[in-house]
Amino acid sequence: MKSDRILIVDDEAAIREMISIALDLAGFETIEAEDALQAHHKIVDERPNLVLLDWMLPGMTGVELCRRLKRDETLSEIPVIMLTARGDEDHKIQGLDSGADDYITKPFNSDELVARINAILRRSESSKTNTSEKNNYEIGKYQFDYTLHILTFNKKTLKLTTKEAELLKMLCDYSDSFLDRNFALKTIWMDDNYFNGRSMDVYIAKLRKYLKSDKDVELMNIHGKGFKLIVKNSK
Repeated sequence: MKSDRILIVDDEAAIREMISIALDLAGFETIEAEDALQAHHKIVDERPNLVLLDWMLPGMTGVELCRRLKRDETLSEIPVIMLTARGDEDHKIQGLDSGADDYITKPFNSDELVARINAILRRSESSKTNTSEKNNYEIGKYQFDYTLHILTFNKKTLKLTTKEAELLKMLCDYSDSFLDRNFALKTIWMDDNYFNGRSMDVYIAKLRKYLKSDKDVELMNIHGKGFKLIVKNSK
C-alpha cells in the first residue's frame, strides 16, 4: 500500500528531523523544506498528501504561504496543519482563517501529531469519495457546485476549501430546518476532538463573507442550536 506523503516545513533542521522520525515510524513518507519558497516548489512538484507548516519562516510566513495555497485551485485541496509556538485563541483563529485545516502548538507529543494527521487525511479521503446525489445548489443568486467546491456569483467563481464546501453543503441540505452545531462538528470533523465550536465559528464567518453579495441570503445563528441558511423572497 502506498504511504501518504507529508511535507514538513520548518526552518529548524532539528525539528524537521524529529518530526520526520516520528512520521516515518508511523508509516508515512516524508519530505522537507526549510522555507516557504522551497515548500511551494515541493508542493507543486511532489504533491504531498498533507503539509505540516511552521508559522514563523524566513521571508514569507507560513500563514502567507497557506493563504497562497488555498487561493490556488490546483493546490487548495491539500490539507495544511499549522505549527506554532503560540497557543492563544486569537493566534489559532488567524491560522484557521488563512485556510489551515488544523493548528497544533509546540511542543507537541508525536502521538498527538500522528493522530491529528490521520484524522485530517480521513476527512480528506471521505470528501473525495462522497457520492451524494445532490451536489449542485442554487443559493439565491449564487450557484454552488459541491463536487468542484466552487461558489459562483455573477460569473465570478470562488474556490472553497474542502471543509468550507462540506459545511456549506450541509447548510444547504438542512435549509428547511436548521443545522445542529454538534451534528456538524461530528459529521465534518468526525473524531477530531481538537476542533471545537469556537473554531467552527471561523468557518461560519467566512461563509457569511462569501455570501454577502446577495442581500437576500442570510446565514443565521440560532442561539443554543446551530445555524440556518435562509434565502429571502425565494419561490
